[in-house]
Parts: sequence; C-alpha cells; structure tokens
Amino acid sequence: MTRTWTIADPQEVRAFAVEAARLAADRHCEDVRLLDVRGLSQVCDFVLVASGTSDRQMRSVADELADLGKASGHPAFRTNSDAESTWIVVDFVTVVAHLFEPGQRAYYDLESLWSDARPVAWARTEPAPSSDS
Repeated sequence: MTRTWTIADPQEVRAFAVEAARLAADRHCEDVRLLDVRGLSQVCDFVLVASGTSDRQMRSVADELADLGKASGHPAFRTNSDAESTWIVVDFVTVVAHLFEPGQRAYYDLESLWSDARPVAWARTEPAPSSDS
C-alpha cells in the first residue's frame, strides 16, 4: 500500500487553529491561548491550551473539536486523556489542543514550556454564531 502525503496550506492550518480556539471559548473554556510554535516544534505548528470547568465539559469540547476538524479537513489523528479526564489532548497533527482542569494546567504549565512561541490573536470581532440554530 502506498501512502500519499500532502502538505497543508499554512494559512488554512492557522485558520483552523483560530476556529478551534474560538470554539473552546464559545463552549465556556477559560484562559484560552493559541500559540504559534512553527520553527520551535518538530511535531506541530500550533498549540491550543484551555481550561475546562468540569470533566464533562472538557470531554464535550474535545468531541466538538474533533467534529470541527473532521468538517474542515483536519481530522483528529488521536485523542487521549488521563484517567480522571483532567487533561485531554486532541491531536490534529498540525494543531494540538490541550484541555486542562485548572490545577493540572498549572502543574504542567505548557505556556512556560512554549514561552518562545508567538501568541495568536483569535478573538472574534463580532458575536459568536448562536448554537440555538
């Protein structure tokens, strides 16, 4: 079997990362940070870090991130979590999303690990679309 690899368009990857950050914020994650780690990481281009309010909320956001990735041509490569769901990772290869319980986030302190990364502005300039429709 021959596997064909395609190189993702950097602007498309960035747009997906921004939408992922917005989704996390729209679903009430706190302290959402999107970091551009191109040139710093050999495994991904963007790291998304957010704090959840409960394990249930974090699992729901992880599922919605996977759905967003699939719909936008960036299917999740894998998803993993610790036994208590205090840290959930959704790996899209070019974008890696980390959803943390606040205590775990402080313990692992990924923002310090990636302190040389460039922050990416992701906030909307207009209200988020309603999830009621």
